[in-house]
Amino acid sequence: MGALSMGTAERTAIDAAAPGEGSAAPAAPARAAEAGAAQPGGDLRVENLVMVRGVKAVVHGIKFRVTPGRITAMLGPNGAGKTSTVMGVSGMIEPAFGQVWLDGIDLKGRDADEIRRRGIATVPEGHQVLRELTVRENLRVAGGAMKRRELADATERVLELFPELEERLAQSAGDLSGGQQQMVAIAQALIVPPRILVIDELSFGLAPTIVMRLVPVIRRIAAQGVGVLLIEQFTHLALALADHVYIMSRGKLSYDGDAARLQAQPEILHRAYFPVGDKEAVGLS
Repeated sequence: MGALSMGTAERTAIDAAAPGEGSAAPAAPARAAEAGAAQPGGDLRVENLVMVRGVKAVVHGIKFRVTPGRITAMLGPNGAGKTSTVMGVSGMIEPAFGQVWLDGIDLKGRDADEIRRRGIATVPEGHQVLRELTVRENLRVAGGAMKRRELADATERVLELFPELEERLAQSAGDLSGGQQQMVAIAQALIVPPRILVIDELSFGLAPTIVMRLVPVIRRIAAQGVGVLLIEQFTHLALALADHVYIMSRGKLSYDGDAARLQAQPEILHRAYFPVGDKEAVGLS
């Protein structure tokens, strides 16, 4: 994690996948929108979050917001605290302090399964799938207690996002390419429609052509009303996708603002990735 920028080939691939100026993102089929759109709800609000790993605090009282229907990116170098933040929000590790609000309920201290039931789905870093199970079985496990008809409908819905998985439903997930495994991991998170989707390192280990195919999928997910929190190593990809951006550095937020401002003022990113002394945070109150 923590790469400041992509090479020319990677940039070309992402730019090719992004809608042109004045054009709309690809529209989701009506059936997918009806079956898979998130239920109406408020923002995910994280306040005063403190995360401790071992005996060391690695996240120091940050606050941020993820809005339904929008893509929010969190950037920062290796060791900034991004993955620890994901673990705190998703219930993988209990925060030492702070609040994780969704629908007026503080989810701090709830386990990962309950947080998922409340509507926060997480795609961990590294294309994590059940390697010994088939693709269909991976989706079935993600469906939990869904009835057979509900699971069939949900499977059809995620296959509309990832059509190449349909011919691989009987294949072991461990035999898939890294890109296909990432598709399965995202599909698992979408089987039970989430309100908030957290993706830790979307492009990790993937070829630019695979990333290009994932970009419109993430846009479609947000267009269906899901709030997306994207933790991403490649700033060019994150800025192409995101409406709002946070930058973490040394466990604190150093930027809170529009993606367009970062594109216009790259020195803000440079300071976050290559800090010299303590700089004043930008856009934080």
